[in-house]
Formats: sequence, C-alpha cells, structure tokens
Amino acid sequence: MATVTFDKATRIYPGGDKPAVDGLDIEVGDGEFLVLVGPSGCGKSTSLRMLAGLEDVNAGAIRIGDRDVTHLPPKDRDIAMVFQNYALYPHMTVADNMGFALKIAGVNKAEIRKRVEEAAKILDLTEYLARKPKALSGGQRQRVAMGRAIVREPQVFLMDEPLSNLDAKLRVQTRTQIASLQRRLGVTTVYVTHDQVEAMTMGDRVAVLKDGILQQVDSPRNMYDRPANLFVAGFIGSPAMNLIEVPIIDGGVKFGNAVVNVQRDAVQAAADKGDSTVTVGVRPEHFDIVSPEDESKSLTKEGPAGLAVTVNVVEELGADGYVYGSAKVGDEHKDIVIRVGGRAIPEKGSVLHVVPRAGETHVFATSSGERLTDS
Repeated sequence: MATVTFDKATRIYPGGDKPAVDGLDIEVGDGEFLVLVGPSGCGKSTSLRMLAGLEDVNAGAIRIGDRDVTHLPPKDRDIAMVFQNYALYPHMTVADNMGFALKIAGVNKAEIRKRVEEAAKILDLTEYLARKPKALSGGQRQRVAMGRAIVREPQVFLMDEPLSNLDAKLRVQTRTQIASLQRRLGVTTVYVTHDQVEAMTMGDRVAVLKDGILQQVDSPRNMYDRPANLFVAGFIGSPAMNLIEVPIIDGGVKFGNAVVNVQRDAVQAAADKGDSTVTVGVRPEHFDIVSPEDESKSLTKEGPAGLAVTVNVVEELGADGYVYGSAKVGDEHKDIVIRVGGRAIPEKGSVLHVVPRAGETHVFATSSGERLTDS
C-alpha cells in the first residue's frame, strides 16, 4: 500500500483564466479513506483525474508512496479507478470483465481465475460470474466495477462518484459495503462525491473544496463541530447550519430579543477587523425553544426573549422532526431550521421563540468568513 501526496498541485485548463485546482496540498495516509467533496465545479473530479494521470499537472507535484508520478502515464501509476457509469463491457461475462485488465497485462489464466473468484467471494458475486452485465441490477454492476479494481491489487483506489447512478436506498446500502470493504482490504482510497452525507459517513477524513481551493481537511466529526469558515459551515451538515448575521453588543451578540453570550475573544477579533456584526452559526439541533412558561418570565419590551420563528413547514421523521420557518433578523427575513422532538411537533403557522444553546454557537467574521471561535 502507499501514501498519496498532492504537493501544491495545480491544474489550469487551456484558455482558462483561473485554475480549476489551485495549489492542492493534502497528504493521504497509507490505508486511509479520503473523501473529496464540494459543489459542482469545485475541482474535486479534476483533482482525482490529476492523481489518475488523466489530467496534466501544471504546477506542483503528485506522489504515490515515494514515487513522483506527476508526469507518469496512468498505466504506470499502480492505481485502479471506479467510475460512476461502471464502464463494463456488455459482451463479456462478469468474470471476463473483472479479469480483463489482468489478461491485457499478461497474467496467466489460473492466476486470473483465482483473483476473480476471491474478489467475487468478497463482493457476493460468485453466482453471477457467468452472467452478462445486462442481466445485473445497478448495484450488482457497481460491485463488478469494484471487483475489477480489486483483482488488480493496486496501491490506490480512485472512485469518482460511483454511487450517483443508484437509487437512494441502494446508495445507502452500497456505501456501507464500500466503506467496510475498504477497511477490510486496507487499500488507500480517494473518493469523490458531491453528497456531503456520503462524505461524512464514509471517509476517515473529508476534504472540502470550493472554486478549486481546499477549504478544510479534517475528520467528519471535527469538520461538523469546528468548520473552518462560513462555506464549510453551510455545506457540511444536513439540514445545513443556520447562519445569521447579528450585531455585536456589550456582553455578546443580539439574537432577536435575547443577548447571547459568545466567546469574548471572538467578538474582540471581529471588532478589531472593523466589523460591527458577526455571523453566528447554529446547528438545527442546538436551538432551545422557549416554553410558554419561560416566555412569560422573560418578557422584554420587544416581546418574549429569543428569536421569533414562524413555522412554515414541518418535516416529521418519527423519532424527531425538522421545523422550517422564517424569522425577521434586522431588516431581513431569514430561513431557519430547528430540530424538535417527534412528540413535540408545532402547528404550521405558529410562532416559536428560540435561543441558541449555551456553548453550541459558532462565530464567523462577516467580512472574511473565517472562524473566530476556538471551540
């Protein structure tokens, strides 16, 4: 197995005025599962294709283990790639598809059969080895594509949105299979997806890209708890983090009719930048709803404490639910998402007063978007 290193790797397409990938700097550990994620056009697939040798590297370097592979052809990189469209030969059986690369490489028939049968056993494909791809479901075809990669015993697996053609239920099932398979095989894997839920559930680490620039690379838990900037905060998490620009006042920030204490250093850092506001991030599960009893105790001259949220839509999921509402913040109306208990679903059109839970707020500079809070 091997490590993978992007050393300030840059790709500028001919005729382009800005890089598709700009100085990508990541080291993927031996046996690690790294997920590249971001919106369309962020450079994640280009990064993978640079690693595969399918795109030129205009600056910087790419290494697999100790080898500089920046300018090596794909066949000399010891990688195996799994595409979203499977790329199976329709006239060949499953066994022939899985063993085709080995046949081209001149591996003897007995060795090919042995490796194909071993991979088929791992992937529960043994009974399908004599079938043609048209006789398989989408999930089975994707497993064949995985098998074709496994039999080559490469140093690195590259996966380019391999689940995007599957339906929702099968996608969840197959991503579990891929993640457990990778851990069993221990092969270094770089996986590209636009689906942040997929990224968070599969990767040992996640790298978020935007406009060709790496925003943050971290474990899924750290990225959820400590997003590096406003973009990552709004991208990672489903539903997304609520991001609300609020004025700085003595003692904290003004959140609706309540003053919310945030880290004094964060407020000072914003003030030092000349900002009179900060952007506060609150996950849907980190809002506390002010109960009617508490509302009567915490009345201000402007009404009950907290932010008044009008309930527009309620998404009931059984164990819990999500309230999609709107609130007036300053002169603007903001969309707010709040997670509530499954037995405490509010009526549509009702008004909830909410405050962020103590210690669960994220503070970002409104001007630059950078994170200001330490925790």
